[in-house]
Amino acid sequence: MPEPFVNGDVHHRACGICPSRVHAVGEFDVFERPTAECPFNKADGHRYLSDGTPVCVHPEKVGLPARRYKSENAPLTVELQLPPDPSAVVPYLHDVLYGAAPVLLDDLISQAQQQIRQHFPELDPLAVMRQALS
Repeated sequence: MPEPFVNGDVHHRACGICPSRVHAVGEFDVFERPTAECPFNKADGHRYLSDGTPVCVHPEKVGLPARRYKSENAPLTVELQLPPDPSAVVPYLHDVLYGAAPVLLDDLISQAQQQIRQHFPELDPLAVMRQALS
């Protein structure tokens, strides 16, 4: 069995009953909020789709976009959109990078460096990333 996404980290924002604490990324779906489609199971405290797929209903806590990773094999991707104001880039990247699931970080960092070069040629991508990650 693959390693759980959140393994023993008591400081992680994921709920104590989140499927991310039991399953690897891609082995559960993430919904924006609870729905009738993924009812609460009183027996074990988790939410499931009718096919048995575990569901997390707090994308902001697990750092993953709401998608059907397990039930529909949705790709694990995220699209970064830097703010138009150069002074807002560092705080935006700080929040995005610190709130993202670790599996997404390489892609987010690559996108950030590319977009900084493209949209803000006056900014040094490496300096911006250092500030965002400090």
